Amino acid sequence: MIEILRTLNQFDVFRKNLRPGTIGFVPTMGNLHKGHMSLVKESLRHNDNTIVSIFVNPKQFGPSEDFEKYPRTLGRDNQVLKELYRQEEFKGKLLTIFAPENPEEVFPPGFSTRISVGDLTNKLCGTNRPGHFDGVTTVVYRLFSIIKPHKAYFGQKDYQQYLVIKKMMEDLKLDIQLVPMPTKRDTEGLALSSRNQYLNKDDKLVALSLPSTLESIKELIRNNYWPESYEKALNSASMTKESPAWDYLEILDAKTLEEPTERTHTIILAGALKVGKTRLIDNKLVEIKYAR
Repeated sequence: MIEILRTLNQFDVFRKNLRPGTIGFVPTMGNLHKGHMSLVKESLRHNDNTIVSIFVNPKQFGPSEDFEKYPRTLGRDNQVLKELYRQEEFKGKLLTIFAPENPEEVFPPGFSTRISVGDLTNKLCGTNRPGHFDGVTTVVYRLFSIIKPHKAYFGQKDYQQYLVIKKMMEDLKLDIQLVPMPTKRDTEGLALSSRNQYLNKDDKLVALSLPSTLESIKELIRNNYWPESYEKALNSASMTKESPAWDYLEILDAKTLEEPTERTHTIILAGALKVGKTRLIDNKLVEIKYAR
């Protein structure tokens, strides 16, 4: 049986009485899919206790983004976690859900602290979503302080978010191991996302241009020596993003999200595509091949 804790008081009592052992933490906003479940599996495999938070964070929604309409599927999420938890390999492990029933359980009245990372948040998704990453870092720090995990698991589909969280943890010297996990995709290559449920059949065909474009640019970089490969990739990206459907399509240093330099060894290809009313993001990592 998986225990679901709905209030901070319930969780505090649970945490004080938690059996000894490592604690893995998987923060989510619910509406779980196979990408989320890969994080939970990894935590269960490598920790004695795994805690999954399901909390729709109001602080990361902008004025034009509908916090109220975000899908809340706690019953279904509980069921898919139960099915995973029944697997024999997780026998003896503990899996618990922290699903605050009210935002005030996480952000009590009068809460006014904001954690802002800075330069990493002012590009890509941060350009058109001001304040979004401040909301992410603030809620993650708050959840870390509540749960007190040893390890925290984040998917790399939201690569910018992963880097922002990593930077926050380094700057604040948080004694938590950050575990990045690779992007999970469907059989056609589309990155798994809760937003995919809004795509109809025709939308799906359009959406597949996101991973296919990133993959084609990745091949240009992988099959040519730098800096010639960079020039070819920039030209390809420039022609592609002339379409208004593209929010962005960038080729950046994977560590800094800045333009590549002579010290760059790994590139991040990052794209955001608008398909109808749905905005999808994706990325691919590729190592530079320098001529010898």
